Amino acid sequence: MTGMSKLLMTIGGIIFLIGFLMQFIKIGKLPGDILIKKGNTTFYFPVMTSILLSIVLSFIMYVISRFK
Repeated sequence: MTGMSKLLMTIGGIIFLIGFLMQFIKIGKLPGDILIKKGNTTFYFPVMTSILLSIVLSFIMYVISRFK
Protein backbone atom coordinates (compact mmCIF):
# COMPACT_ATOMS: atom_id res chain seq x y z
CA MET A 1 0.00 0.00 0.00
CA THR A 2 1.18 3.46 -0.73
CA GLY A 3 1.16 6.28 1.79
CA MET A 4 -1.86 7.96 0.18
CA SER A 5 -3.99 4.82 0.25
CA LYS A 6 -3.20 4.26 3.95
CA LEU A 7 -4.13 7.87 4.68
CA LEU A 8 -7.44 7.57 2.82
CA MET A 9 -8.28 4.32 4.61
CA THR A 10 -7.44 5.91 7.98
CA ILE A 11 -9.61 8.95 7.23
CA GLY A 12 -12.45 6.69 6.12
CA GLY A 13 -12.16 4.65 9.31
CA ILE A 14 -12.21 7.79 11.44
CA ILE A 15 -15.30 9.12 9.64
CA PHE A 16 -17.01 5.74 10.05
CA LEU A 17 -16.16 5.67 13.76
CA ILE A 18 -17.44 9.22 14.29
CA GLY A 19 -20.67 8.38 12.48
CA PHE A 20 -21.12 5.24 14.57
CA LEU A 21 -20.45 7.06 17.85
CA MET A 22 -22.84 9.89 16.98
CA GLN A 23 -25.71 7.40 17.25
CA PHE A 24 -24.96 6.96 20.95
CA ILE A 25 -23.56 10.37 21.90
CA LYS A 26 -26.09 13.15 21.36
CA ILE A 27 -23.61 15.70 20.01
CA GLY A 28 -26.07 16.82 17.35
CA LYS A 29 -28.27 18.89 19.66
CA LEU A 30 -26.26 22.11 19.62
CA PRO A 31 -27.77 25.59 19.41
CA GLY A 32 -27.82 26.57 15.74
CA ASP A 33 -28.87 23.15 14.46
CA ILE A 34 -32.06 23.33 12.40
CA LEU A 35 -34.98 21.09 13.44
CA ILE A 36 -38.35 21.37 11.69
CA LYS A 37 -41.28 19.15 12.69
CA LYS A 38 -44.50 19.25 10.69
CA GLY A 39 -47.03 16.51 11.19
CA ASN A 40 -45.30 13.18 10.89
CA THR A 41 -42.29 14.62 9.02
CA THR A 42 -39.07 15.74 10.69
CA PHE A 43 -36.23 17.62 8.98
CA TYR A 44 -32.92 17.95 10.83
CA PHE A 45 -29.89 19.84 9.52
CA PRO A 46 -26.92 19.97 11.95
CA VAL A 47 -25.32 23.29 10.96
CA MET A 48 -23.34 23.96 14.15
CA THR A 49 -22.46 20.30 14.60
CA SER A 50 -21.00 20.25 11.08
CA ILE A 51 -18.98 23.40 11.74
CA LEU A 52 -17.68 22.05 15.04
CA LEU A 53 -16.68 18.70 13.52
CA SER A 54 -14.98 20.50 10.64
CA ILE A 55 -12.90 22.58 13.04
CA VAL A 56 -11.93 19.54 15.12
CA LEU A 57 -11.01 17.44 12.07
CA SER A 58 -9.05 20.35 10.54
CA PHE A 59 -7.07 20.68 13.76
CA ILE A 60 -6.39 16.93 13.86
CA MET A 61 -5.20 16.95 10.23
CA TYR A 62 -3.01 19.98 10.96
CA VAL A 63 -1.37 18.21 13.90
CA ILE A 64 -0.86 15.04 11.84
CA SER A 65 0.72 17.01 8.98
CA ARG A 66 3.13 18.73 11.38
CA PHE A 67 4.64 15.37 12.34
CA LYS A 68 5.34 14.22 8.77
